[in-house]
Amino acid sequence: MTDLVDVILPLAIRDTYTYAIPSDMPMPDIGSRVLVPLARKVVIGIVLRPHSAPLSPGITIREVIQLLDPFPIITTPQLKLWQWMSSYYMCPLGDVMAAALPAKALDHHYSMAESKRRRVVIDHFNGTTIPKNALNTPQAEALRNIYTQFESHDIVLLQGVTSSGKTEIYIHLIEEQLQLGHQVLYLVPEIALTTQLTDRLQRIFGTQLRVYHSRVSDAQRMEIYRQQLLDHSPRLIVGARSAVFLPMHHLGLIIMDEEHESSYKQQEPAPRYHARAVAAMMASHANAKLLLGSATPSIESRFLAERGKYGFVTLTQRYQGLQLPAISLIDLKQQYHRKEMYMHFSDPLVLRIRQELEQKKQIILFLNRRGYAPYIQCTQCGKIPTCSDCNVSLTYHRFGHTLVCHYCGRSYPVPTQCPECGGEMKLHGFGTERLEEEVSQLFPEARVARMDLDTTRKKNDYEHIIRAFSNHEVDILIGTQMVTKGLHFDDVSLVAVLNADALISQPDFRSYERAYQMLEQVSGRAGRTGQQGAVFIQSFDIEHPIFRYVCDHATDAFYQAQIEERHRFHFPPFYRQITLTLRHGNEERVSQAAAWLQAQLAIIFGSRCTDVITPAISKIQSLHLRSFNLRIEATSNLSKAKQLLQQQIDTMQSFPAFKGVQVLPDVDPQ
Repeated sequence: MTDLVDVILPLAIRDTYTYAIPSDMPMPDIGSRVLVPLARKVVIGIVLRPHSAPLSPGITIREVIQLLDPFPIITTPQLKLWQWMSSYYMCPLGDVMAAALPAKALDHHYSMAESKRRRVVIDHFNGTTIPKNALNTPQAEALRNIYTQFESHDIVLLQGVTSSGKTEIYIHLIEEQLQLGHQVLYLVPEIALTTQLTDRLQRIFGTQLRVYHSRVSDAQRMEIYRQQLLDHSPRLIVGARSAVFLPMHHLGLIIMDEEHESSYKQQEPAPRYHARAVAAMMASHANAKLLLGSATPSIESRFLAERGKYGFVTLTQRYQGLQLPAISLIDLKQQYHRKEMYMHFSDPLVLRIRQELEQKKQIILFLNRRGYAPYIQCTQCGKIPTCSDCNVSLTYHRFGHTLVCHYCGRSYPVPTQCPECGGEMKLHGFGTERLEEEVSQLFPEARVARMDLDTTRKKNDYEHIIRAFSNHEVDILIGTQMVTKGLHFDDVSLVAVLNADALISQPDFRSYERAYQMLEQVSGRAGRTGQQGAVFIQSFDIEHPIFRYVCDHATDAFYQAQIEERHRFHFPPFYRQITLTLRHGNEERVSQAAAWLQAQLAIIFGSRCTDVITPAISKIQSLHLRSFNLRIEATSNLSKAKQLLQQQIDTMQSFPAFKGVQVLPDVDPQ
């Protein structure tokens, strides 16, 4: 009998690799790191299963080179979660491993037992804590209702209007769990949110708080992981979606704030998981509770709450009885017709901004497009420069005077004339960079800052911008959707949405849901203390029904309209959706492969399988794309459907004609 181990490797391969244990090495435990040979290199793997078996004569199995730590670094609940994710999201276990572990855990020079960084320093914490705030009557009632709902439900949805004080309720729940000796995971959708939230929570919980997300340094991420692995003390972890991969001991509660946010869905690379589903499975494995919070819950979560699958608690009043902001719609057609536009600002908006600046108030301008201009175009032949690797127009960035592909990041010089006909190239549209320039021209006395992907690339950029705005060092904050998500500023009296039409024109069944959520959320940044805030929405189509719901803050009515439409057209939550994207460098090959796979699946699933389409962005990083969807009734056996799907994918990829064609299943796409 030979001692063997099946090892997970951080590669996009579906199978584990089996290695022999040298005679002078103890049998590794499940979850241990081992150094193993692979082809001509060595890699780190995680032991999935130790076993013994007789080897046939002539069979040689390569040996484990080294056991890296004296203890496992993956707990049993973690490994169980990895296996569930691999199965549910139809991705190799190696992809889950690569996503789950900090980079240093894949470095065989790092020892878990001999960390040189024994503690994590929490910035700005002075060592003293303060008591939590008392809850007002509506908050206290909501907290009691949450406890009541948790008696019969493991998952509870808290729907509370913007600025209703949901965070204070979370703090009371967290304190109780820590006092019981439990750990708490607090998920937020955006790294920007952790800046304000950390300031607030560390004043109460002090050194019990840890922050974990992609902007934390590799060394700090590794040390937080190590502490979580070895220290079972009560602790609060605040993090973005990757925090679901941390080892948690005595987990009592998971809080998922702004649960509706699409940022919780991992798009690339695999696993294409949704943190909400993973958090629900974590809570189930740990016998813990999950609290979902939002002013604008996802259609799916609200549906499950309405059906009694989740507990449901509402908080309908703003903190201290403040009014929700008053919303004004500005008809851009009329404004342009009357010649009452100043660059991209309507006359009423300009006047209101000036009034607020005179009152020493602050303003947020929301435009969900970064860069200076979305594209440039020849005035004679209409040529629009596109990325050579991606089938997408290039965005002009004035800073650096370059054209940038927002899909692969490649930069190009700006042509002085059209490469096709020699004609003049003209800028079209506007982004946050151009908006910043226009604001500085219209309001030269105002101090302006911009928060988008281009201004927040460095580790502490989020923090610097948010702190500057909080400290009144900035009068006008311009931003993309980063500014819509849960931020609190005392003196923001006006929010303006500059190009609302772009939010409702996306070719996606979720586009209205996202537009409503984004508009309602960004509106909620106004008037959070003192007088009622104001929101100006500029649009060429002010009669669109989305704007009526937003003006009335009619979340319930919007939900009813959307759920009826979803039912009529067979969309989630009544159907489960799997999007299949095929990609390859050869366009003809990927087209043929997609047609073959769709035809086979149509035989099995019938009309549940949609036709193959060429996506609007049909080439990314030199790979051509084709896609189609499977829609499976929510009452059907999804596991069986995925099994049949995987069989057809395997068959397709076994054909020489389709060699190298990648199939990327996206379960529950967002």
